[in-house]
Order: sequence, then structure tokens, then C-alpha cells
Amino acid sequence: MKLAIITGADGGMGTEITRAVATAGYKIIMACYRPEKAERVKDMLVHDTGNPYIEVLGIDLASLASVAAFAERMLKRGDTVSLLMNNAGTMSNHLMQTEDGLERTVAVNYVAPFLLTMRLLPLMGKGSRIVNMVSCTYSLGHITSDFFSCGKSGSFWRIPIYSNTKLALWLFTRELSERVKDSGITVNAADPGIVSTNIIRMDMWFDKLTDWFFRPCIRTPKEGAATAIHLLLDEEVSEVTGQMFASCKPKKVKDKFMNHPQAKQLWEDTEKYIEQLRLEESII
Repeated sequence: MKLAIITGADGGMGTEITRAVATAGYKIIMACYRPEKAERVKDMLVHDTGNPYIEVLGIDLASLASVAAFAERMLKRGDTVSLLMNNAGTMSNHLMQTEDGLERTVAVNYVAPFLLTMRLLPLMGKGSRIVNMVSCTYSLGHITSDFFSCGKSGSFWRIPIYSNTKLALWLFTRELSERVKDSGITVNAADPGIVSTNIIRMDMWFDKLTDWFFRPCIRTPKEGAATAIHLLLDEEVSEVTGQMFASCKPKKVKDKFMNHPQAKQLWEDTEKYIEQLRLEESII
């Protein structure tokens, strides 16, 4: 039975992605921050899909040690990973730095998926698919010298920082797709559109106005998850790599983002940042 690993599998879109992958007959690892909540979602999905091969494992994407420990557990099991869905995401409302010195949104949305993916690559081979959940806001992103520690230069503002992390995740998608293309592993990005999830908060004065303005465009978690599910499961995209999809179709991405001048440097900087933490295993 093929194995799928899905981060944030108990969230709105994560639940729908897990449901579809379970229905397709995969064994699933739900990699979740709150295992107790995830167990309840798992029980529902086992009942709904009839697939008993769904397991919950805890992971804290804000802790690179936790990510490394999760990956090590998978490596010791030795099961081939057919699908890796980097779905989990967050948007911090004020500056919070993790135990690793990373701005929390940067850690969860970008550095943790980078580390997890790189650590799990030895378990993947021809036909394996990696899908990263990006956002339409990637095109507003800028990677500055303060990216890792603060998310952006200047004062804290959650939306630009979120956009910066999604740009970084897209650049990782592009760069990784080139590095593994000869192995038969595909790497793509899913843009879910504006989705009604827990990331949409009502903490700032303008949030209610923004919610009212965008409400006609907001998708349900099921609608938002559709593109990621398409990239994970559909045969017609089994050999597509290094692309961004939206509404289950290839998305036209400007050349400056397809061949971004910072892509390779960001990769190198991320490797150096992780290596200086002296985690148990090298990602190289």
C-alpha cells in the first residue's frame, strides 16, 4: 500500500485532502500539531472513507528539532513515501521568534517544509509526488536580509510576511524540481485561492471590512483543497513538475518568478541556517 504524508491534515483543507487521498486507497500519516484533535478527525475519516490505514503523528513545524525527529522516525520505518503534501501554514499576528531564532510564520510556512522534504527525499523515488501549498500572495513577496529572523525588513506586518513565506516556498518548489527531476520525483505548488480557514482572523480593525469585501471570492476548504488533490492523485499530471496550479489548471507565472534571481541563494542560505543549528543529521 502506497504511503502519503500530509502536514496540517486535521485543518480545513487538510481534512479534505486527507479524505481524498484515503479514498484513493493510500496509507496516510497525518502530521499534526495537535494530535488529540487530529485523532478525532482521523476517526471521522476512517468511518467516512472505510480506510483504516490512517495514523496520526505529532509534529511542531515551529521547532526544527521536532521536524527532524519526525523525519528520523519515518526514515527508521523505511517505507517509501509516494506523496508528501506540505499543507500546514500559519500567519502570526505579532513578532514571535521560535527556539531556532526564526520568525514563526517563516518557520512553519517555509523552513520546516524545506527541512522535512529534504530529510524525507531518501524515501522517495520515481513516481513520488511533492506538493507545496502556496498562495496567490506569493507575487507580493520579497526576500530580504531579515527574512529568517523577522520575516521582512522594517516593522512587523503579518500579510507581507505571509506573502514572503509563500514566495520562498514557491522558490523552493522550483529549485527542488530541477534538482530531483532525473529521479522521477515531481514537485509542484498548489494555489488554493482565498479559502475560509483558521488563518483568516478577525484581530485587526480592518479584518471585518476585508472579510466583507472578499467574501464573494472566498472558497470552502473543499474547494480550496481541490487543486492540491488534483496534483497529488490525477494521472494527467503525473509527470508535470516545477509548476504552479490554481483551480486545477496550470497557472501562468511571470518569468521573474519562474526564474527568480534569489532562488539559489535562498536555498543556500536556508541550508546554512539549518546546518548551524547542528540538528542530528545533515540535510545534504
